[in-house]
Amino acid sequence: MRKLGSILQVCFTYVGTVVGAGFATGQEILQFFTRYGWMATLTIGISSLLFVWLGIKLMLLAHDVKARSYEDLNRLLFGEKVGEWISLFTLITLFGVTTVMLAGAGSVFKEQFHLPNQLGLVVTLVLAFIVLNNGMKAILAVNSIVVPLMLSFSCIVVWDNWGIPGSNNWLQLTSDFSMVRIWFAPFLYAAFNLTMSQGVLVPLGAQTKDRSVLFWGGISGGVIIGMMLLAGHFALSAQMPGISQFEIPMGHLIHNLGPLLQLLFIGVIYGEIFTTLIADVYGLSTQLEQRTRISRNWVLILILLLSYIISQLGFKTLLSTLYPFFGLVSAAWMIMIILYRNRPIRTN
Repeated sequence: MRKLGSILQVCFTYVGTVVGAGFATGQEILQFFTRYGWMATLTIGISSLLFVWLGIKLMLLAHDVKARSYEDLNRLLFGEKVGEWISLFTLITLFGVTTVMLAGAGSVFKEQFHLPNQLGLVVTLVLAFIVLNNGMKAILAVNSIVVPLMLSFSCIVVWDNWGIPGSNNWLQLTSDFSMVRIWFAPFLYAAFNLTMSQGVLVPLGAQTKDRSVLFWGGISGGVIIGMMLLAGHFALSAQMPGISQFEIPMGHLIHNLGPLLQLLFIGVIYGEIFTTLIADVYGLSTQLEQRTRISRNWVLILILLLSYIISQLGFKTLLSTLYPFFGLVSAAWMIMIILYRNRPIRTN
């Protein structure tokens, strides 16, 4: 039972790190999958396989080399000089994603709770600082609560859209986008999210003693990510094209579920935004601690304040501008971890 609990913690932390503002709100699924029509159902399968395979490889590799941070892993993959530049890019990208997460939290407060956007930003910053002061254990605990709730609500959204007039859109919807763009999207999506997951998955892999826990946690986490992608795509496709106008399309989908379920679901969306936010800030803070002599508390305060300033640009603007670019550059990282063959991956 203790081993099963550890596997679930790894699984939920993996899922919670990937499923952030863009995913939970539906914008990320729209950008990388649903707008491409019925073929997105197939490309989601490709992404899911990549999450299973490379998520396991990332954590086991970090475990084998006892990597302290993603910089140690990047130096192993790319060499000392290139690895340092890749780590610098990863640091910049993590900061960019942090601003997206924070802006997403503000959008939830404004669009769903009808509260000031700035209140959402400030509340999220304070909560993030409290959790991050308690380290990896707090991150594991938060994900162990939020991810099962998100999985449950994904099932509810599928059930609610089952049988409506557009419910077959996920198998029938056409697209004017080029085939190259459609089939490249799942690789960009997986590359971006796996690169961004380094901040938590590398220290998690290094700190977990039992390799089989990482193996099974990676399998279950990748499968759950795929299931949630497919559930979101199914529900969003049923409401296309009108659903694409909303900043938080998943929030709009649950309007007819009743006020209680709607409130709970919005809370879960916020929780998923929060789990990725703290994962990215954790990765940033560990890296900056290695590079500077600044204390951890001041590093956290600096990251959160800068994120607050950049987040004023708005959630949808940041997401549509930053994610495709980061995904493209992250493809280089994914290729290197695929090609890495220095030692075989064991599961026990």
